[in-house]
Amino acid sequence: MAQFFSIHADTPHARLIKQAVAIVQKGGIIVYPTDSCYALGCHLGDKDAMTRIRTIRQVDERHHFTLVCRNLTEISTYAKVDNSQYRLLKATTPGSYTFILQATREVPRRMQHPKRNTIGLRIPDHPVVLALLEELGEPLLSSTLILPEDEYPLNDAEEIRERLEHQVELVMDAGSCGIDMTTVIDLTTDVPALVRQGKGSLDPFGIEHG
Repeated sequence: MAQFFSIHADTPHARLIKQAVAIVQKGGIIVYPTDSCYALGCHLGDKDAMTRIRTIRQVDERHHFTLVCRNLTEISTYAKVDNSQYRLLKATTPGSYTFILQATREVPRRMQHPKRNTIGLRIPDHPVVLALLEELGEPLLSSTLILPEDEYPLNDAEEIRERLEHQVELVMDAGSCGIDMTTVIDLTTDVPALVRQGKGSLDPFGIEHG
């Protein structure tokens, strides 16, 4: 049975953040708020928790998980970032973007795209997740909370608890996050390529709006 925390979206209580991080470190899956919809999160090194998230989402090994990071320094530990990529990241983070980059050796093989050795990374702009990451001291392995039978991500914490209470260890209720997913930009090619248009603006990348 999942625990349920009501947490302030702007000034999250430190005790609840510590408890959430302890659940992650023990192999639990948490549902947490971001600046673009709720997400499922688990410990970076936990293969079993990652498999459980795949089962919840019903996705295969080609599905890109996202490493949710605190800052650009953390991104550069897990992804190869050249000067032009760094400038784009600096201009657009924190924000509602996920970036596809070449993974470094710090990233477990099971998390990389099986053919391309790429990984999705992002720095969210939401006080709750940033507090989680600060307490955790490393990225959170994450996936958007959209269930296979649904068209849009789940946005109501009570409904999330009702539908996932036996599949996750914690639901963090910080109110509505909206249902707009991140904009996904592939930075592994010479020019930024749009993978999915979402909440983040395309203007910084010189990409035409769809």
